[in-house]
Amino acid sequence: MSTIYSFAPIAGRQAKILILGSMPGQASLTAEQYYAHQRNAFWPILSAWLQLHPDANYAARVAALQSSPIALWDVLRSCKRTGSLDTGIEVGSEIVNDFQSFFATQPALTHIFFNGGKAEACFRRYVAASCDTSIFKLIRLPSTSPTHARLSLKEKRSVWHAALQMALQSSVTAE
Repeated sequence: MSTIYSFAPIAGRQAKILILGSMPGQASLTAEQYYAHQRNAFWPILSAWLQLHPDANYAARVAALQSSPIALWDVLRSCKRTGSLDTGIEVGSEIVNDFQSFFATQPALTHIFFNGGKAEACFRRYVAASCDTSIFKLIRLPSTSPTHARLSLKEKRSVWHAALQMALQSSVTAE
């Protein structure tokens, strides 16, 4: 089992929402792109929210995120994992990203969304213990992974879009 590494964050200057995954899957690592698995619902959900063509290329998706109030990253910087599933992550091999530095560069950040349970669990275990996260509203959303088929794409999109709308409205009223 070899060590795998996540990607740099995608973030514009005025991100209000940070979406966190746990660690990119094998398709993403191979493509060197966030959420590259063709059945992952992340890009269909975010493309609809960003009013981006569903077939937009990765560079266009990144540019759209960077010009939006949404940032994207993973909790883990590295880990050892068999396969692509979070359940394959070797306990004790997890190294988290430098959130203290990231938070210092993102003063407008008000909400952190977790793309599934593993991202939330790792964040609460490792990051909340070393950073003051009380200033953020922490929200776990349904995983966009195709292995989490309890909700349809339409249902996931509805939940995600409602959360995005709530977060952006609450950050506007807080200003």
